[in-house]
Amino acid sequence: MIKRILVGIDTSEHARTAQAYAFHLARRLGATLIGLHVVDIVSIEGSLLHDISGSLGLEPYLDFSSKMREVLNARGATVLDEFAEAARREGLAAETMLDIGVVANQICERAKAADLVIIGHRGVNERFSTGLLGSATESVARKSPRPLLVSPTRFREISSPLLAYDGSDRAARAMRAAAELCVTLATPLIVITVARDMKLGQRTLAEARAYLEPYPLQAEFHLIPGHAHEGIIGALREYDADLLFVGAFGHSRIVEMVLGSNTEYLLRNAPCPIFMSR
Repeated sequence: MIKRILVGIDTSEHARTAQAYAFHLARRLGATLIGLHVVDIVSIEGSLLHDISGSLGLEPYLDFSSKMREVLNARGATVLDEFAEAARREGLAAETMLDIGVVANQICERAKAADLVIIGHRGVNERFSTGLLGSATESVARKSPRPLLVSPTRFREISSPLLAYDGSDRAARAMRAAAELCVTLATPLIVITVARDMKLGQRTLAEARAYLEPYPLQAEFHLIPGHAHEGIIGALREYDADLLFVGAFGHSRIVEMVLGSNTEYLLRNAPCPIFMSR
């Protein structure tokens, strides 16, 4: 049962969308919100200091660290005040936290006291990053001790979730989360299994059908031939899904470096939010 939702807050468009999803789910689930803003220690002491300080209007070369800390703390407090006020207007219970440190580490530490973590694809410092996925987001996706929802740029009310089930333990936990959330939200659930071995795929999909049968929800099941990452993205588009349930990273970091990761591919390419279970 999801009763405490931790949401990462900054001034980026991605964070605003993450907040919208957090509010939507908190309202439907009767959950308490925890708004967390992390002052990134890298922004204060890292090699990008001069560029960031210039964007904040600080005079170059004058005690960067203390001035940056003061300005970023004040900005973070303002962001959290706005978050708390928005929650009050929506009649939602909320608390706020302001931390300083490595963003991903602080989010994962605070996640221990939450049931679900919600963050955006990219953060406020995305212009200093490369690729389509923020480095902090990728790190949280790998290390979060709680289920994680990664939101896209635009909010869309959840009404057509999709579960990608491959028979793994992590996918089984994602299936349980999908069943419970869909029952609470009163939405149907699309279940897919993507496989190159059709007999194995049929057995895997039958497992999902048997597990979900006792739940009072409308579910449909589809077996899709091919590779997992491509089949899942294709299914999201075909069925116009607005939330993907999936097991989190399933291989060791070394294997992923060599072979790539289905989860990372989905994070980079899914047109909807991704709910990852561990």
